Amino acid sequence: MGGLTGRGPAAPVLVVGAGPVGLVVACELLQRDIPVRLVDAGRGHSAHSRANVVWPRNLELLDRIGVTGDLLDLGHRLAGTAFYSRGRRLATAWMSRLPDSPYPFALTLPQHDTERVLRRRFAGLGGTLEEGVRLTALGNTPGGPAVKLEHEGGRVEELEPAWLVGADGAHSTVRKELGIAYDGPPVDVSFAITDARLTTTLSEDLSHYCYAPSGAMVLGPMGDGVHRIALSVPHDAYDEGDPPPLEMFQQVVDDRAAGRSRVEELLWSGSFRVRVRIASAFRSGSCFLVGDAAHVISPAGGQGMNTGMQDAFNLAWKLSGVIRGEFGEAILDSYDTERRAVSHSVARSTELLTKAGLVSTPAKVAVRDAAFMAADRSGLFQRKIAPQLGQTAVSYDGDRHPRLPVMVSGGAGPGAASSRHGGGWPAVDRDRHTVLLWPGRRTPPPDWRRTRDRLRRALPEGTPVLDLTRAVPKGLAAALGPGPAVAVVRPDGHLLARLDPRRPRDTTHLLTRAAHLRSRP
Repeated sequence: MGGLTGRGPAAPVLVVGAGPVGLVVACELLQRDIPVRLVDAGRGHSAHSRANVVWPRNLELLDRIGVTGDLLDLGHRLAGTAFYSRGRRLATAWMSRLPDSPYPFALTLPQHDTERVLRRRFAGLGGTLEEGVRLTALGNTPGGPAVKLEHEGGRVEELEPAWLVGADGAHSTVRKELGIAYDGPPVDVSFAITDARLTTTLSEDLSHYCYAPSGAMVLGPMGDGVHRIALSVPHDAYDEGDPPPLEMFQQVVDDRAAGRSRVEELLWSGSFRVRVRIASAFRSGSCFLVGDAAHVISPAGGQGMNTGMQDAFNLAWKLSGVIRGEFGEAILDSYDTERRAVSHSVARSTELLTKAGLVSTPAKVAVRDAAFMAADRSGLFQRKIAPQLGQTAVSYDGDRHPRLPVMVSGGAGPGAASSRHGGGWPAVDRDRHTVLLWPGRRTPPPDWRRTRDRLRRALPEGTPVLDLTRAVPKGLAAALGPGPAVAVVRPDGHLLARLDPRRPRDTTHLLTRAAHLRSRP
C-alpha cells in the first residue's frame, strides 16, 4: 500500500466522474480558463451504454463547448417518435415540426461515441483525465470540501479543492458522504436492452414506442441497420451471466412491434432495473451533484443523460462566473432550486410514459389509446409532448424563465449564428447576460432608433447587445411578443426578463441584480 500524500495545491474545482455529464462540466470550466481536476474510478468506455439519444435542446447547449458538429457527423437523425398500440399507430411527436429549434431532430448514437467526442474536446482544452482514481472520503467543512482520493496501487491523496462536483452516478460516493437523501416515486421496472442489426419495415427516421398487453417496447434506429431495442421484462429475468438472447428479443418484437421486423444479430445485450430517485438537495455548501448522482429517472423518453447534461450547463456558467468574480456566490443557490424542480417534472412525465406502456386490461388500454389518438388529432400531442421529449419546453421558476430559441456563441461574442444552422438564429454570449433589442413583429415605431440608442448608452460597459432588426425565426418572434421589448437572456439561453425599452433604468437595475452583487468591483 502507498502512503498518504501531503496536502498540495489543488485545482479550484474537482469533478468526480468522467461520464458525459462530468465531461461537460469540465469542458465548460476549462474553456473559461478555470483549472479542473477530473477523476474517474475506472468505469472506462462501455460498448453497452444505455443512453443513445441527444434531444434538440441538448444539441443547442452542446454548441457552448463546440462539440455539436462532431456529434452530428457521427449520429443518426430522427424526425420524431411514433407511438403504437397492438401495431396500430396512435400518435407521433415530430421533432422536425418544432418551430423554435435550430436542431429540429433527435440524434441517436451510442453513449461511448458521445463520451469519445467529449473526451477529445476536454483534452483539446488542455484537460487530463485521471482514471483509476476513486473518491473514498469527503468532509464538507465551512471552509470547503476536504477529500481523500485513492489511486490505483493504493496511494492515497488528500486535497482541499475550493469546489467539488459529484458526477459519479446513481451510487454516488459524493452524495453518500454528504448525507443527502435519495428518494423517489414508486416506479420499479426492469428492462432488457440490446443494440441489434434489424431488418424492418418500420421507418428509419422515427423511433417507435410499441405498446401491447404483454408490455412495452422501443425500437430506436441508430443508422446502418442497427437499432436500439428496449423492452420491459420481469424482475430478475436476466443477469450479467445470463444476458437476454436473440430469440427472446425476436419473440417480443413479433408480439409487440408494429410492422414486420427480423432481429439478425445482437451486438450486445443486457438488463437493468430502474428505481426512480431524486436527491433531496443538489447543493451542499461548496459541493454539487449533477446527472445520475442527483437523479435517476425512468428511461422512457430517453431523458436521463439529457437531463444530466442540462444540470452540467446550468451549474457551469454560474460556477465559472463566481470563480472569475463576475457573479456573487448567491447565484449558485439557483442551481439547486432550478434543476431539482426540472428533475421532478421530468420524473413525473417519464413516469406517466412508463405507466402508459404497461397498462394491460382491455378497459385501460382502450382509454389510453383513445386519449393518445385524440391528443394527436387535436394537435395537443405535438404542442405538448414533442417539446417535452425534445426538452425545448424546459423553464425555470415556473414559466418566468423559459428557454428562448437562440444559439449560444462559442466564445467569440454574440451575433449571428453559423450559417450551418440556417434560419438566421441569433447567438447570445456564452458567459454573460445578453440584451436583445426587439422592435416588434411589425414595422418598428417611429422613435425606435432613439429609444434603442438611449438604452444602449444606459447599459453597463461591455454588456453584450443584439439588435434584432433583421428577420428572426418565427419561434423567437413569438417568444418575444408582438410589440417592442428588451429581452435579457441568460448565458444558457433562458429568458431572464422581458422589459419596456422606454425604461432603460429597469434594464440596468436588472443586470446588476442578475449578478447578485458582483463579488469584486
